[in-house]
Amino acid sequence: MDNYMATMIAEGVDAPKDEAEYIAAWQHLIDTGLAWRLQGWFGRTAQDMIANGLCSPANDTDNEDAE
Repeated sequence: MDNYMATMIAEGVDAPKDEAEYIAAWQHLIDTGLAWRLQGWFGRTAQDMIANGLCSPANDTDNEDAE
């Protein structure tokens, strides 16, 4: 999944095929650090998804931009 597709799915512009694709989109945004650089609600939603066990925190060795 690329940055554009992940953002469009997260924003609800493009419908995911299933819940797994929706979660994968958010995981991509977290892993690439985009969740922390886009509008505030992206970061808040990403934090909620991590807190609820739906997504994992980014591995800092994979992404130097992650906060």
